[in-house]
Order: sequence, then structure tokens, then C-alpha cells
Amino acid sequence: MTAPAPGIGLGLATPANLITLARIGASPVLFWLILRARDDGGASWLAVAVAVVFAASDAWDGHLARNTGTVTRAGAFLDPLADKVVVLGSMASLAAIGRVSWVPVALIAGREAAMSGYRVHCARRGVSVPARRSAKWKVILQGLAVILTLVPPLAAEESPAREGFVLAVWWLAVAATAVTGLLYLLDGRRTAAERGGAGGGPR
Repeated sequence: MTAPAPGIGLGLATPANLITLARIGASPVLFWLILRARDDGGASWLAVAVAVVFAASDAWDGHLARNTGTVTRAGAFLDPLADKVVVLGSMASLAAIGRVSWVPVALIAGREAAMSGYRVHCARRGVSVPARRSAKWKVILQGLAVILTLVPPLAAEESPAREGFVLAVWWLAVAATAVTGLLYLLDGRRTAAERGGAGGGPR
């Protein structure tokens, strides 16, 4: 969801925000479907379908907010929160059933936690770290890694090439997550320097 322009209110009850809230509220359904797929080799077409619906709703709420002029500060906060809840919850569920290693999941989760702390650190010093367009590509890669892992034909143990392809997407997602985190760190330092050093990077 696009960052709100100055002066836009905090309104919560907009169609776009309700879609975002619904995505957060329905996320346990996706996690349950993934955990339930343990007996099917950790893959499930139903889980794939639900994950695709979640991804479509993520694109839809932002489009709706922009086209109806209802981009709000609440939406700017909720949209990335929903992304984190859905993506990290799905990744943790996949790791819990042994479908993927905990290593990439931990790296991605660690970056997200560090960035949240960094944003709070900057905000306390009056430094804004606005969302980057590249962050959406990071979310897309993370979501793609989850969806591909759930696709039954790609989960076949007798297809190492397919498994290798899925693993490559996971590490691309990890790389994108790390790079965007670094860019945010540089943005924060640059903004702090422009404001006379009031709030650079984490100490």
C-alpha cells in the first residue's frame, strides 16, 4: 500500500483497510492448511490456492486505496504488518513440518525484527524511514518462495532439479530481504545526516 501523503488521516474503516485486516484475521487458516499438509509431503493445492488469494488481496487493497483516494496512515501501517504476519507465519509453518530449513526462515525473520526495531529507533529521533518500492519486490519473492514450496509437483522427492529451483527462490528471497534492509539502514543514516545527525543508525 502506498505511503500516505501529508495530511491524510488515520482512518481505519476504509474498504482497503478492511481487506488488509481480513487478510491478517484469516492468516491462521493458511497456517493450518500448511501444517495439515505434513502427511502429503508438505505440499497442498488447497494451501496454494489460499496463498494465491492472499497475494491477490495484497495487491487489491493497495490498488483500491489509491484509486478511491483512501490511502491512510493506518493502511500504511497495516499493509506491511499483514505481509509480515502472512509470510513469516507461512514460512514458520513450512519449517515446522520439515518442508524447508529453519535457516532461511530465521534469517528473514531476524531481518524483519531488526528493521522494526530500527524504525522505532529512528522514529524516536524524529527520523522517518519511508517504505521503498523495492520492499514490495522483496515481499513478492518471499511469497513466491512459500507458494512454490507448497506446489505438489515441485515437492516430489524424485525431482532434485525442481527442489533445487525452489531452494534457489528461497535464497533469492533471503538476498532481497537483506539488501532492502541495508538500503533502509542507509536511508535512515542519510536522513539523519541531513537533519544534523539527529538519529543515525542503531547504536
